[in-house]
Amino acid sequence: MKKYLSIASIALVIIFAASQFADAQQLLLKKAKEKAEEKAAEKLFGSDKKQQGQTESQPSTGEQATSEEGGQSSITNTKGGLTTTPPDVNKNITAAETAFKDRKYSEARNATRQAVLGVEIEMGQNVLKELPETVKGLGKVPEEDKVSSMSVGFVGLIIERVYRGKDQELKFTVSNDATLYSSVNTYMTGGYAASTDQNYKQVDLKGYHGVLQYDESSGYDLKVPFGQSSVLMLNGINFASEDEIMGAAGEFDIDKIKKELGEQ
Repeated sequence: MKKYLSIASIALVIIFAASQFADAQQLLLKKAKEKAEEKAAEKLFGSDKKQQGQTESQPSTGEQATSEEGGQSSITNTKGGLTTTPPDVNKNITAAETAFKDRKYSEARNATRQAVLGVEIEMGQNVLKELPETVKGLGKVPEEDKVSSMSVGFVGLIIERVYRGKDQELKFTVSNDATLYSSVNTYMTGGYAASTDQNYKQVDLKGYHGVLQYDESSGYDLKVPFGQSSVLMLNGINFASEDEIMGAAGEFDIDKIKKELGEQ
């Protein structure tokens, strides 16, 4: 019996010690947390010395201010940048041929992709050159011209131009998007419920069928599929009527765009 009491006493001592240890551990964690919070507050609002009116020395003119951690400059960069240069088609074709002869197939494939990408970018730029400089009195915004391609083989090619003037804006986009192309065609060829309060309708643009949609906040959106998987899109802000937005759309030559992209 005494033996069991002795064991029970030892167990109680162990439990008590463990409890004390846990309490001490919790206290240490709490102090560590408070310390971390103090440091975070100092970084956000300054140290207590600053709050009491004391000031720290500031770097003199010409000195580079650095942070306490890492020594990074506090000066904001305002110069520099990257130039957007399309892949050199001929250079990449040559590289692909050389890599293929040397049986470096991975390099050959990459060079071929870059060559095709360069061709697609050039095609897109040619489309931009053929677009009108102004549309219904709205001038183009050259710095917002954009050509990009997501993949190889004319998949994901996007051509953009913005026309702007006063309170009006017209955004032109040609996108090679099979999913979008299919959805527009499905709407036009499939059955749909027409109602007097719908905000979209079928329209005809120079013999091409499209969908015109209106939203009070974003204005008019016109989508016209053409070729195998391309879609011409126009977004017109602050156009007064359907006739005005369709008149603006009529200034774009879909046949010429289609030919330039090889979608004949």
